[in-house]
Amino acid sequence: MTKNQQNKIHPDFLRFLELKEQNLIELYKDLRAFIMDLYPDTNELLYHTHALTSLYSISEKMSDGFCMIPIYNNHLNLGFNKGTLLTDKHNLLTGTGKLIRHIPVKEIRDYRNDKVKDLVKLAIDFAIEDMGKPTKSIGQTISKIKTNTK
Repeated sequence: MTKNQQNKIHPDFLRFLELKEQNLIELYKDLRAFIMDLYPDTNELLYHTHALTSLYSISEKMSDGFCMIPIYNNHLNLGFNKGTLLTDKHNLLTGTGKLIRHIPVKEIRDYRNDKVKDLVKLAIDFAIEDMGKPTKSIGQTISKIKTNTK
């Protein structure tokens, strides 16, 4: 994924993102860039369900995702798809789900640090080891957002 592709947010996603508060938009854009800088070959899968979410995967499948950014009405998180399986030596992760854990993000310093960088890299390595068969998709943005346009 080139820098230009990284900066460009898919129009399906952008339409909903622009409805959020400006501080959430800026945090999202910076956190997205942070993840893509750590793994430039990531595939970005976009969803709009209970939250507006971008998921970062080593393939085109959600199950191969290593982290995600769900954006809610007043906050966003850096989520880890298999957070309970990661060694979180700094106790950064919160949550009670069977697999997913997250880091609450209120400001840039919540994720722009070496501890979070190491955790994201660990999640990437885990996803690569855990992946079934190799992927043909590298650096793609895949929108799963349903639009009303025909």
